[in-house]
Amino acid sequence: MRIVCLGGGPAGLYFSILMKKANPASDITVIERNQPDSTFGWGIVFSDKTMDGFRQDDPQVVAEIERNFHHWDDVDVFFKDRRIVSGGHGFCGIGRLKLLQIFQARALELGVKLQFATEFKDPDDYSKEYDLVIGSDGVNSTTRRKHESHFNPRIDVRKCRFIWLGTKKKLNAFTFAFKETPWGWFNLHAYQFSEEWATFIVETPEETWLKAGIDKMEPEESIAFCEKLFADMLDGNRLISNATHLRGSAMWLKFNRVLCERWFKGNIVLLGDAAHTAHFTIGSGTKLAMEDARELVKVMSGTEGDVPTRLARYQSEREIEALKLQSAARNRMTWFEDVERYVGMEPEQFAFAVLTGSQRVGHANQKLRDQGYTDDFDRWFAVKCGQPSPPGAAPIPPMFTPYSLRGMTLANRVVVSPMCTYSAEDGMPTDFHLVHYGSRGLGGAALIVTEMTCVSADGRITPGCAGIWSDAQQAAWKRIVDFVHANGNSKVSLQIGHAGRKGSTRLAWDAIDMPLQSGGWSLMGPSPLPYIPGTSQAPKEMDRADMDRVKADFVAATRRAASADFDMVEFHAAHGYLMSSFISPLTNQRRDEYGGSLENRCRYPLEVFRAMREAWPADKPMSVRISAHDWVAGGITPDDSVDVARLFRGAGADIIHVSSGQVSKAEAPVYGRMFQVPFSDQIRNELDVPTIAVGNIFEADHVNTIIASGRADLCALARPHLADPAWTLHAAAEQGYKEMPWPKQYQGGKTQLERNLERAAQLALNA
Repeated sequence: MRIVCLGGGPAGLYFSILMKKANPASDITVIERNQPDSTFGWGIVFSDKTMDGFRQDDPQVVAEIERNFHHWDDVDVFFKDRRIVSGGHGFCGIGRLKLLQIFQARALELGVKLQFATEFKDPDDYSKEYDLVIGSDGVNSTTRRKHESHFNPRIDVRKCRFIWLGTKKKLNAFTFAFKETPWGWFNLHAYQFSEEWATFIVETPEETWLKAGIDKMEPEESIAFCEKLFADMLDGNRLISNATHLRGSAMWLKFNRVLCERWFKGNIVLLGDAAHTAHFTIGSGTKLAMEDARELVKVMSGTEGDVPTRLARYQSEREIEALKLQSAARNRMTWFEDVERYVGMEPEQFAFAVLTGSQRVGHANQKLRDQGYTDDFDRWFAVKCGQPSPPGAAPIPPMFTPYSLRGMTLANRVVVSPMCTYSAEDGMPTDFHLVHYGSRGLGGAALIVTEMTCVSADGRITPGCAGIWSDAQQAAWKRIVDFVHANGNSKVSLQIGHAGRKGSTRLAWDAIDMPLQSGGWSLMGPSPLPYIPGTSQAPKEMDRADMDRVKADFVAATRRAASADFDMVEFHAAHGYLMSSFISPLTNQRRDEYGGSLENRCRYPLEVFRAMREAWPADKPMSVRISAHDWVAGGITPDDSVDVARLFRGAGADIIHVSSGQVSKAEAPVYGRMFQVPFSDQIRNELDVPTIAVGNIFEADHVNTIIASGRADLCALARPHLADPAWTLHAAAEQGYKEMPWPKQYQGGKTQLERNLERAAQLALNA
């Protein structure tokens, strides 16, 4: 096979090495525009785990890298005159030029042809001459640009400016530092990559960069500015640029986040940054490119199918892993972009948030890396929450610290998320609900939020939805609440809502969102728009009389909740139900004072909520559930949701329950672990308002990490509680937290579970 790599960076060189090893008869040429000793970066970082993976690819290359790298275990975070150290991270740094030289030498040794200082021809010309053309020409790929409409790159130019410098200051750890200036905050990412040199990246939002006047500075002035800013860390050492060909403010770059829909066309394939980029804050761009190269070699070394067929298989097999890494890089990138959101945190929590910003590394992983650091943090956090660990006792995991709202104190941070069970009879909770909520009340979660409980018969989603519009329903709910209060430590919140245009449908397991075939009822909404055009019933546009009636129904439901001894009430303004459909511009197209601007669209939900707050006891909290993202162009965005939360906080909301979606059938959510947590994070830390996070949170480590890093105050889990009513009790036992109270009837089970877990841990240790 004749192969040409357009671009002699890590992606193209590493592919050529591995492909030549796998198929020595391959005729491989690497073409590079620059000279072999030209590079405009400084250092590259690999984790120990990454190096172990590359060792299997080519031990000779890895051995040469290890002879030239600088290794460290610690991460230092400098913030507000504090230095916080976390160990056990296991990283190595190597100069970018040195890495390229190692790759170049190995490629030549294996018989790869290297052409330097050579401009590329048209990729289509190469595709006629070679069996495989690899566009390994970086983020500004000319290969990609030639067929841009086919590759369909989504290029997101980010909002921070950064400058990539070097220094001879010796660093003993990967270093993050944060400096406040009159113009805003600046971030530092620095690490040693050789005995002599360290990378020194200074980053700041463009708005801060402009306020500081850096856009008008010459390169020497920019460098002097950074030297003065971080003088206490440089100890008199200079900062140096190797991009001296750039003048003015051009040395300060903006990161381009690239994600291509297609990675290949015919026998042309994009590799590494040409196809997808990973932000430098996660230090994995080169790793991603090299892993791409490894997988492409595996596919191209096979014999099944022609070249385009193999390239299609390569993308399908590699795309998910690349997306995972890009997602982690995006999380870390946006954390640093929005660092001013977090600077009100105390240094201990701020540092923990830095370390876990990618959502790939969590509380449990930090404990494996450095138990002393994590235990100290947990003790600090417990004291902050008013529950210090007893002397000599193991620290309390963050998820088991208490939390208070008004007069309600929760025993821990775990919430049973509201989940419709569609098992009521004419709105009446049944014995199913008693067992369902009662078993979860025995299971250790601090707060149970009921399924959406409807304020009227015509406010239900389905005939199986629960209600609270009658005395009998109120009494049935009180029976459930009394059982939970009498048999555990859980508090109970009633989620109150109205289905709006999403009502009068069949049970979820029959045909979700499909209209009832008989026995339905009329619907209403802010605008006469059906949920599923051509299928769903069109709702009546509500007039003032409708609004007054529905508001009265919400107030009556709130009073009934108080009489049923609920500890909290949640106002359901999410998921496209009635109140949510007033808030979203996708569903509210009114031209009166209840439509148009966000403030107008929130006017009626706020009016209803204020009336509920007046009817609800002053010492009991209220929450509001919102959809923070409609996942549809023109709908509610995360930035909009901050304004929505601000309005409800002003109306008396004590905590915001942050969900997303389900407003439009045209939605295109981006799923993943904890995928909605960033919305909670933004609202909580921009507004300084408590939040409940939800959305594919399913491990105790997720909860510990979210709470410890300040992304939410409570975590709501849905499906895990369907699978295991005692999820919280089991999570405590698995973490060795023996102070978690169990129902007295189940103490024998607690003892045996803890003993079995201890035995399993010992066996694993001795294995």
